[in-house]
Amino acid sequence: MSHTYSLSGLRHHVVGLLVLLFLLASGPASAQNTRYSLQGRVTDANGQPLPGTTVRLLNTVLGTTSGADGRFSLEAALSPGAYQLEISSVGYKPVRRPVTLGAETTVAVGDAALSEDRVGLNEVVVTGTSVATSKRQLGNTIATVSGDELRTTVPTQIDQALQGKFAGVQITQNSGNPAGGISVRLRGPSTVAGSSDPLYIIDGVLVNNDSPQLLDLGGYAQNRLVDISPNDIDRIEVIKGAAAAAIYGSRASNGVVQIFTKRGRDGAPQVTVSSQFLVSQLRKKLDYNEYPFRFNTLGGTLAANADRSQTAVTRYDLQEDIFRTAVGTDDYISVSGGANGTKYFASGNYFRNQGIVGGTDFARGGGRVRLEQTIGNKARVSVGANYTLSRSNERPNGGINEAYGVLTGFIFSNNYINPAPDPITGRYPSTAANIVRTNPLEAINRFDFQQRTSRFIGDAQLNFTPFTGFSIDYVLGYDASTQVATGFIPRGSTAPTFGTGLARRADATTFLVNNDLTASYKRDLSENFISTTTVGGTLQYLQNVNTGIQSIDLSPGPVTTVSGTLGRSGEFRGERTIVGAFAQQTFGLFNRFFLTGALRVDAASLYGAKQRTQLYRKLSGSYVLSDEAFWHDGPLARIVPQFKLRASYGEAGNLTAINPYQNVTNYDPLVLGSLPGLAPATLQGNRNLGPERQREIEAGIDASFFGDRVGVEFSVYDKRVTDLILQRDLALSSGFSSRFDNIGNMRNRGVEVLLRVAPVRTTAVTWNVTGTFTHNTNAITNIPGGLVTFPNGFGLVAAVEGRPLGTYYGTYSARRPDGSLLLTPDGLPQRERGIQGTFGRPNTPQRGADGQPSGTLLNDVLGDPNPRYIASLINEVSVLNNRLTLRLQFDTQQDVSVFNFTQRVGSRETFGGLKIYEAELRGEVPKGTSVNEYTTFDKWVQDGSFVKLREASLSYQLKPKFLGLRDLRFSLAGRNLLVFTKYNGYDPEVNAAGQSNAVRGFDFVEVPIPRSASVGFTANF
Repeated sequence: MSHTYSLSGLRHHVVGLLVLLFLLASGPASAQNTRYSLQGRVTDANGQPLPGTTVRLLNTVLGTTSGADGRFSLEAALSPGAYQLEISSVGYKPVRRPVTLGAETTVAVGDAALSEDRVGLNEVVVTGTSVATSKRQLGNTIATVSGDELRTTVPTQIDQALQGKFAGVQITQNSGNPAGGISVRLRGPSTVAGSSDPLYIIDGVLVNNDSPQLLDLGGYAQNRLVDISPNDIDRIEVIKGAAAAAIYGSRASNGVVQIFTKRGRDGAPQVTVSSQFLVSQLRKKLDYNEYPFRFNTLGGTLAANADRSQTAVTRYDLQEDIFRTAVGTDDYISVSGGANGTKYFASGNYFRNQGIVGGTDFARGGGRVRLEQTIGNKARVSVGANYTLSRSNERPNGGINEAYGVLTGFIFSNNYINPAPDPITGRYPSTAANIVRTNPLEAINRFDFQQRTSRFIGDAQLNFTPFTGFSIDYVLGYDASTQVATGFIPRGSTAPTFGTGLARRADATTFLVNNDLTASYKRDLSENFISTTTVGGTLQYLQNVNTGIQSIDLSPGPVTTVSGTLGRSGEFRGERTIVGAFAQQTFGLFNRFFLTGALRVDAASLYGAKQRTQLYRKLSGSYVLSDEAFWHDGPLARIVPQFKLRASYGEAGNLTAINPYQNVTNYDPLVLGSLPGLAPATLQGNRNLGPERQREIEAGIDASFFGDRVGVEFSVYDKRVTDLILQRDLALSSGFSSRFDNIGNMRNRGVEVLLRVAPVRTTAVTWNVTGTFTHNTNAITNIPGGLVTFPNGFGLVAAVEGRPLGTYYGTYSARRPDGSLLLTPDGLPQRERGIQGTFGRPNTPQRGADGQPSGTLLNDVLGDPNPRYIASLINEVSVLNNRLTLRLQFDTQQDVSVFNFTQRVGSRETFGGLKIYEAELRGEVPKGTSVNEYTTFDKWVQDGSFVKLREASLSYQLKPKFLGLRDLRFSLAGRNLLVFTKYNGYDPEVNAAGQSNAVRGFDFVEVPIPRSASVGFTANF
């Protein structure tokens, strides 16, 4: 398949299509249409205005939104006649009003009172490219959250704000860095070698969310959604199941997150200004060693022969020097308006936040514009653009691949060594007496790691409704970014592997474009039988270029790579093209039975000719049982006003497990004598390699109770992933060391519940409660040899046959039959020995004549980083006519294991910087205990269950009558304020392997998630 792509040719086609639409839509109509103004007001059930409500004329492209006072004015050039006006808002039941247009050009629609919808059966969502449908027709779940709800606690990035808002979604903040990476999983992992993050779509643009680790910062990598300001978000829809995601084909096995940004509205210009001041600090310090003595000699694994003599020392609290109280600001301004068929929206934002580790910060500045032009009443053209420039000062903080980080230096330090620089020479001492490790203060004050990103996201869209029921939508999306990273360690530092200095530069340039054309036709075949047919096609092209260069042996002074001896360097260039088409058919009977079927075919250049084209199927059905006469006319309607049954089946694919050229055998350059040549790489190509595929069955109910005061969404699912792509070792006789093959399977089964309750609903007080619950069981099968360990997990993280992905697997403590530790004759803990069981059969411990372990060292499953369930509880109370609002969100993960590698290192006598080591110094346990415990890994796999006060906010709204203010809201908010957990590390939620899909719950001195608070205001003019 060719990878060439002509943007100039496409541009000519778009211009031609625009001209054609203009002629069709505006030419004949201009002589017949009359200019009308439809005016009204939207309120909730208590008479309070509802701003931001969507008002549109059905079967046209005309629409507007209500202002802060709930009023709207829809200007339209139409021919006289009867029309339907639809008024809708997220979380409310939509209302349709018949409108008759005649001689009067100003038409009063009147007040429309929307009642809250706990189930959302009539909520309109987008289930395919530019295709909107009512939730009552869906056989699967789609979750929706408004932008206002996301912004309650000033999140730094969009996916961070989504935490705890949805059932079936696990969102983990891997690092407390100010641009810390976020991992999002919808219904469990769907791949091993690839990414489990969903496909993100912003206003129809497929955006790139790759998180390249251009610098070794200890596993931490920025998530590229940090480039988008949450202040610009109007709403977000999360498509979890394959039945809904199948329409997106080979890129949707991890689900789809659709982000819709703010748009202009008819009327006078409206200005919004907001500013927030943020403060962040370390929530919890690790208990450090304060014992004022140290051993004179190390070693002595035999307690009887150990030298127990000690010397008095001064202990230092290194964390006090590493962490700080960080501050930041988030400033935002937007203007929107519209008249005569033209709507506009423009915004600017600047966000800067310090990290809690000294020397770190993140700054983002950008702007967004959206211009919409209605052409007659049949066509609309929309153009959007977003530009972001961000910069971050980083400090390496983990030891996955290197040991030159701040927190790595802290945990490997002997904290009886003063870390301060020599007052005369200014040189920093090594803080590790027995091994070369970085002085953490030197890493903060002398190391210089930076990242800069320039990103542009744009789109052009055409919406054409030539006649009733038929619409054509075209989207051209563009996402281009350049990320540049530089790293510098000066010559003569305490960095263990770079004593002569390090200079590194790396960059990643990505270009992604998508073209989507969709046509939909809805027709009432009879009074009670409707048909909706949708067809569409897509062309997507991705190009990425990565380069890196590194130097050592630096000259004093300069910080660039040319000042030293060139070392590692590399470059990668990749292209990927996807061509796809889909057809979807929905039938509705009596507006309560709905059946939808769809087919999607994709051809991806990533795979060989035999596997390139893939077909994905979808089938779903729903039955709104509460619309039956026996239900809504009987006593059931008083208890259960709404009740819907649904079920679905869907297929999707994943393209992230290999890069564009790993399915072919590549060659490396070499020189034989003086002649250049080529030699095959160690990785063998596989042209029969196919994409990973997913098949999912989902069933559930949507119901409301007690006068719609309670809404319940309950789902069960079974997701099977086949043809997992794993790297298989080959026999040396093949001439290669490994090859990618489709050899693994995975299964996710789960239950998810969303509960919405309105305990109090009066004009004086409103109280809303939202709860979510998700239980997911994951298992991976068909693993070569029954066991595959993963890099960045120190050989302790594996795929074990029949077990969850990322299972901890290693040596463990010898124990007596009663479960107590079996100690050595010297009283030291030891590892278990015996006969290693094959997978599916348990190990058999053995004892010698002396009662001590004998045989080979045993390995076994030690824990599971996947929680048994996750849940959230949100309480929101408003008083004083919704002017004063208090909101609290608690999140929890239960029965989840965390590998506390931080405590493992800090407890060993070689370093001994944590309080746990004091027991050995005090003689409470034999000397040598810490050395032996270091290799019994079950001690360090700990319960990471927690309950967090994730968000808390208090806001008060005023409506002053000066300076043209419509309203003024003051807010006080906090994130991660309280954590209830037995885990004794910094935070059970972080992960030193960053966004790795396989290595999860690995706590190795990653920056803890800070406690943060903000105070600010939002003014609307």
